[in-house]
Amino acid sequence: MQTSVTNGTSAMNYKSIKISEKRQITIPKSIYTELGFSDRAQCTIKDGALVITPVHSSDGEFASEILADLIHAGYEGEELLRKFKEMQGKVRPAVNKMLKEAHMLAESTEKDDFNEIFEQED
Repeated sequence: MQTSVTNGTSAMNYKSIKISEKRQITIPKSIYTELGFSDRAQCTIKDGALVITPVHSSDGEFASEILADLIHAGYEGEELLRKFKEMQGKVRPAVNKMLKEAHMLAESTEKDDFNEIFEQED
């Protein structure tokens, strides 16, 4: 049974789903499509609830920028390939760290003054 509920200013769609004996669930097609799921999902616990979000492939993220920087730094051949793979592997963890820090700042009870944050320096 699918239901729509208003939570503050946004409507949320939810559906009761079955959990198999192997702890498996099926994401309803409409939700799967709307949120852009593919073959991976990330599960987290927030405020006592299981939150499932799509994981988008990081293949190619910043690839041309990384490659250009490495070539400019003088890497070539096998060394370029090795260094590229090393740097590419650091992108997703760095992005996840930044997202975590941003999320923690957004949820913090201390709010910086808008003018203090965007104050122009002379």
